Amino acid sequence: MQHFFELSLIELQDILVKNGFEKFRAKQIFEAVYKNKIFQPQNFPSINSKLKEFVQNNFQFVSAELVGNKSSQDDTKKYLFKLQDGNFVEAVMLKAPSEDGNIRKTLCMSTQVGCASGCKFCASAMRGFIRNLTANEILSQALPFVCETISGNKRERKFEFENIVVMGMGEPLANFNNLMLALNTLNASDKFAFGARRITVSTCGLADKIKELAKIKFPFRLAISLHGATDEVRTQIMPINKKFPLKEVINSAKEFANVCGRMITLEYILIHQVNDSFEQASLLVNIAKTLHAHVNLIPYNSVEGLPWKRSDASRRKAFASILEKAGISFTLRREKGSGIDAACGQLALKKSKEE
Repeated sequence: MQHFFELSLIELQDILVKNGFEKFRAKQIFEAVYKNKIFQPQNFPSINSKLKEFVQNNFQFVSAELVGNKSSQDDTKKYLFKLQDGNFVEAVMLKAPSEDGNIRKTLCMSTQVGCASGCKFCASAMRGFIRNLTANEILSQALPFVCETISGNKRERKFEFENIVVMGMGEPLANFNNLMLALNTLNASDKFAFGARRITVSTCGLADKIKELAKIKFPFRLAISLHGATDEVRTQIMPINKKFPLKEVINSAKEFANVCGRMITLEYILIHQVNDSFEQASLLVNIAKTLHAHVNLIPYNSVEGLPWKRSDASRRKAFASILEKAGISFTLRREKGSGIDAACGQLALKKSKEE
């Protein structure tokens, strides 16, 4: 079966015409899927039963089945998806207040089963790398989250989240082609038309791929998982730093920012007595100034079997104050997902062991 979301409108038209259907039906199908967000062919409006059956038998829409979820007291929700080969991945729905005072939802999506980057604090790394997700499997993590509203006589179906962050299980830039297929499907004006500025891709610092993003003038936002302001600290918890040292990551990020003209976010998980010293905070200030970057400070979510601990609240506040005094744009994230295996890959790791 062909993965539907990888098809352009012209390609779908050609397939339909070759199989005896009218060309204009392709546009009706696109509208049903991308505008009305209907992913079951039998529910497509204005399509006859013969064409519905053809689409059902020849195209795959959902490649990952939602099989479980957990909720925390702060309304963070983690969702478990089962792939057709029996592997599991996760997606997370985060709620946070926005600048306009409304509550915004962000969907955090995975791109790999396991991860080869080997970050010492990460549950995904404990599984090792198993395989890349297809573009359809990446997109399938968004498909269950559609809500329907009726205003007057107008019915509208739309995604219930406002933002997407690709920073779940796996290193997105190590699955470059499938990532780009998925993001282009989300963003394309004749498909989901999800705004590029509302999509962020997070990388642990694959400097060569960041340069490639600059070359193609990547339209989406970029976040870099820094987690250390010196090579010594970063290498201790992120082995990828041996291949792509901090200086190389910073230079590639600078190139990206100059070419693409957008502020980069530096992700920094605060781990007790590892990377939360005031010296690291001061050096992080220098990096953020060099890149004109926003810093996202994140409390560490502990993982069973790993020794790392979260910096306490007073330490996190003191660390943040150094950035604030230096005029760095930053966010000190509240603790999220406590009690629901919040760390990336933790829930999938447990389920895989059970299976």
